Amino acid sequence: MSLSLEQLQAFVAAAETGSFSAAARRLGKAQSVVSTAVSNLEIDLDNALFDRGGRYPTLTPAGERLLVEARVILERCEHFRGVAKSLGEGVESRLVLAVDELYPEETLGVLLEEFSHRFPAVELELLFPVMEDVSRLVLEGGADLGLMWRQEVLPPALAFRGLGWVPMQIICAPDHPLAAQQRVGWEELKRHRQLMVAVRSDSEEKMRLRVAAEVWWVESHWVIVELVKRELGWAFVPWHVAANSPAAAQLVSPELDFDDQDWPVAMELVWHKQRPLGKAGAWLQERVSHQPLPQPAPRRRSSG
Repeated sequence: MSLSLEQLQAFVAAAETGSFSAAARRLGKAQSVVSTAVSNLEIDLDNALFDRGGRYPTLTPAGERLLVEARVILERCEHFRGVAKSLGEGVESRLVLAVDELYPEETLGVLLEEFSHRFPAVELELLFPVMEDVSRLVLEGGADLGLMWRQEVLPPALAFRGLGWVPMQIICAPDHPLAAQQRVGWEELKRHRQLMVAVRSDSEEKMRLRVAAEVWWVESHWVIVELVKRELGWAFVPWHVAANSPAAAQLVSPELDFDDQDWPVAMELVWHKQRPLGKAGAWLQERVSHQPLPQPAPRRRSSG
């Protein structure tokens, strides 16, 4: 069996246009060339693809089934050409992005949808470490770009760009002791277990939002929300996580007597100074830098 792309193109064109003459016009070839290509394909496959008994050729059952496969092959060939073209233009074949959950997932989705349209041949890997685990991945070469909360001391090999602020909301369950108070003081927060997101190593960064004496460390804001719902503690979480969690309707935000605002956390984009980005990475770097972060909607407060 000796198949060719020209045979498959002739087959698909004939099936889609309804005749060999129309297929020839689409492909810019003589009708005899198209007819011969389809006939040779039928011989190679040992299957009749068209019934030629009527005025126009119609697909046989075998032809209908093989048409699906032929389209897949031709589509993959176009993809193959696209990948080769991208590589020749300096577009990297693979990109790794490390994203802290502080970065709103809807905003990330918008960016990556646009990225997919612009660079369809680039293989993308998304990692979701927390806090300085993001910068560590970029520093060690495990990620090309990182989206993270601003690190107080950034390794000198990394460059950064500020992206804006993500408000952190205090949340608890409606039956938690904090929810029963009109306004909650700093000392009262210390008396109840706090659920905090944790990196995989001891560092000062993980202590920045610690208030309570008793803490449970969790490697996911989304899991923290679930635990808060079960009255296992209170927490500061990104507003978009609290709003979009399935448990959102079962959470409240106590009023604080020492602060009238949510606690903002600065976000930044980081990359390695000595590892230049390809065209796809450079585009994503620039696009993320100019993407505004959304602001939270009004949320449910505790009634006290």
